Amino acid sequence: MVLSKNSPCWCGSGKKYKHCHQEWDNTVNVLKLQGKKVPTHDMIKSEEDLKWIRKAAKINTGALDLVAEKIHPGMTTGEIDKLVYDYTVQHGGIPAPLGYEGFPRSCCTSVNDEVCHGIPDDERVLEEGDIVNVDCTTIFHGHYADASRMFCIGRVSEDAKRLVDVTKECMEAGIAAVRPWGHLGDIGAAIQELAHKNGYSVVVDYGGHGVGNDFHEDPFVYHVGIKGQGMILAPGMVFTIEPMINEGDYRLYIDADNGWTSYTEDGKLSAQWENTILVTDKGIEKLAW
Repeated sequence: MVLSKNSPCWCGSGKKYKHCHQEWDNTVNVLKLQGKKVPTHDMIKSEEDLKWIRKAAKINTGALDLVAEKIHPGMTTGEIDKLVYDYTVQHGGIPAPLGYEGFPRSCCTSVNDEVCHGIPDDERVLEEGDIVNVDCTTIFHGHYADASRMFCIGRVSEDAKRLVDVTKECMEAGIAAVRPWGHLGDIGAAIQELAHKNGYSVVVDYGGHGVGNDFHEDPFVYHVGIKGQGMILAPGMVFTIEPMINEGDYRLYIDADNGWTSYTEDGKLSAQWENTILVTDKGIEKLAW
């Protein structure tokens, strides 16, 4: 459908097309003619969407802040899950993982060699020296925000601490590579380069994803890639950057009993950090961390 310049914009802002996304569409159409892969309109969040996504993000960040305050040796991963659930619902949110495709808990807790999707367990006690990823996603007013953090339990080994720190640096490098009208491949290239420079591998079975109006949306965000390749990153896109970095080989396997938890194939440590970001006209805005 071709809009006239005085028609209401397709994004739902209520503004005239000429004052809203006409220039955006012109840029996208030129890039498409150049053979570039471009985002579709449904990947672009309206100001109304962003209002609710930011509120979901505030709750999500608060839940992770609470975990950071309370986590300690001797705590069970089930207790972490209860903290997340209670905080989320008390602030008007819904924990998105709970019941998602049968997932039984409100967050993921992945310990040591667990790559992701660890299921909180009332019998799993965190011990001095463990590293654990806590991954939360919150729904508020039908909108989603997603983030995860690594936590070191008590004193951990130098090798474990280094993996946790470098993985965070990899996420930050991926975020720093995002430019309006840049390329999706820039993110993966930056993460891959830093991880390999430090002697680590990058998990390729999982990646970041569009988020906001649903739990998982397009595009898939690869954490390996080639600079200057892949989909154009246009203002209005919201997605996660969440590299999973392994101490050893990148290969993994999924627990045959629960169908969720992924482990490193070689039994070595894995770490992950995740933020939700918005591409803006001038750069990026971190929404959830």
